[in-house]
This record gives sequence, structure tokens and C-alpha cells, in this order.
Amino acid sequence: MALKLLIVDDHEIVRQGLISLFGDSDIRVCGEAASAEEAVRQARKHKPDVVLLDVRLKDDDGLDVIKRLRAACPAVRVVILSAFDNPTYVARAVSAGAHDYLLKTATRQELIASVTGAATGASPTRSGQLKRMVNSMAKREPATSGGVQLTPREAQVLRLVAMGLSNKEIADSLEISVETVKEHVQNILRKISLNDRTQAAVWALRHGLA
Repeated sequence: MALKLLIVDDHEIVRQGLISLFGDSDIRVCGEAASAEEAVRQARKHKPDVVLLDVRLKDDDGLDVIKRLRAACPAVRVVILSAFDNPTYVARAVSAGAHDYLLKTATRQELIASVTGAATGASPTRSGQLKRMVNSMAKREPATSGGVQLTPREAQVLRLVAMGLSNKEIADSLEISVETVKEHVQNILRKISLNDRTQAAVWALRHGLA
């Protein structure tokens, strides 16, 4: 049986192009939406296996829609399709529970593989930006620079701080509590002798840790 796909993008020409792209595959486009509200309504109505979601919508931040979609349709998997190769967007997608993050330069084969993989629970595609981000976040080597040594977890937290994530988003990404994130941030600031997370983010970028 063909898997059901909901396409969410605020540009009609993109939606129509994607519908055409999946036309010859085992993926059936069951609906399309141009806004966050319509996306949630369509998800409730059609119960798609996968939602292909643009990172920016006219009425909302596409990344904020991920949790709303999953609340409306708990079994759904979300694949982000974006024009933006932005590490902050990718990290936020991870924290919100997206299955994959592809750029709009992806090939037809890559899109089909990502959507099919999401529906079956396979790992993110090698061509996806999320795979790269997950690998980066999973690095276990201690981070050292200028005599400062961070634990593997502190290094992970600092990378995500440098990407602009909130404590809650970092907690979701690493599957730890917000209080634990706050403790790690305080330890990082103490070790690098800085006063706030903005300074820490700049420090991380200057030392090649983000």
C-alpha cells in the first residue's frame, strides 16, 4: 500500500512541483497546505504517514509546527525540506523531533528515500543535513582549547548554545532535563571565565568548537 504524504509549503509552485515529483512513486500525496493552521487540519483529516514541511511559512515558523503536527497526529513523521543550510534550523529540527532535514537542492531520489525512510522508521538519509547534525552532536571527544577542557556533554551543550538554541531546545535535543542543561551552561561559563551564553557562543566559534 502506498504511503501517505502531506506537503506543506507556502509557495503553490513548489507544492505542485513536489506533487508531480512523487507522481510515479509509491508515495501518494494525500493533501497539501500553505499555512500552519491548514497543515494541522490536513494532518488531522488525512492522518498522513509523513509530512514534508517547509522551514518557513508565511504565518508561522515551520519548525514550531512540528510539535503541533505530532500532537495532532502522533504517528506522523516529519521531514523538513528547506532552502536554508542553517545549523540553527537543523538543530531546532532535531530538538522538535523531525526525522530528516533536506535541502531543496536534493534530488528526486534523495527526497523519495528520505520520505520512505521516515515512514519506515529508518535512520536519517546520508544526504540529509540532520544526519550531519546528529553525528556532530554525538561526538564524544573532550573539547580543549587554550588550556580549557570540557567534558563531552559540556562540548555538546556548548555547540548547541552557539547555534542559538534555548535551554529547553537543548534539553529536548540531548534528552536531558532543563535543569541539567542549566548546570552544564554554568559549568561551561565557569571553565572559560565568561559571564553569559552569548559570550560563550562567540568563544566557541572562535575556538572552532561550533
